[in-house]
Amino acid sequence: MAEILIVEDEQSISRFLSLELAHEGYSVKCIADGREALEEAVSKDYDLILLDVMLPSLNGIEVLRRLRQTKDTPVIILTARDQVMDKVAGLDLGASDYMTKPFAIEELLARIRVNLKKKQAVVTKQFSHGELVVDIEARKALYKNDVLDLTKKEFDLLAYLLEHRNVVISRAKMLDAVWGFDFFGNTNVVDVYIRYLRSKIDDKYGVQIIETVRGAGYVIR
Repeated sequence: MAEILIVEDEQSISRFLSLELAHEGYSVKCIADGREALEEAVSKDYDLILLDVMLPSLNGIEVLRRLRQTKDTPVIILTARDQVMDKVAGLDLGASDYMTKPFAIEELLARIRVNLKKKQAVVTKQFSHGELVVDIEARKALYKNDVLDLTKKEFDLLAYLLEHRNVVISRAKMLDAVWGFDFFGNTNVVDVYIRYLRSKIDDKYGVQIIETVRGAGYVIR
């Protein structure tokens, strides 16, 4: 039985979600305070978290940021209709998905099922290229046994390029794979993160790992 933490301060919404999820067979706990929710999420291993953005004591974005320092629990952000920047910030910090209020419970249940399946499907994967090694399950990247200090998005982008080694990947494909199809922004963000990776690997170790293919994208080969 999957355990789901609902972090929502509107009692009517929290109770509705709790009843619906319990009816679907999930084990549910509800918390209305951001700081309390963070302590709960860090101390226990939940299968998924539904996280509202507007919370007392600590907002949802900050809860997610701090949670990602220690855990990779799937998180679905719940946002108001016009809070675009909350969605972007949540996805950049590692949210698995988001739902805009008001939402249809059937769609939320479907997204929960998808994210739980993704979590269950995680297997040990390791990609390497010369002295560069990326361990997907451990979420660790090393060069010559030095641990690379990468953000979540930097790690995901590097892993995606390594997984598709020798294939030239367009910026649009990288956006879809790493940031998600709902990302609000343009392809320039890929170039920014490629520069981040190069500064932490290529420039630091005097190598050329990520190649630019003009007019096409990037490749590791």
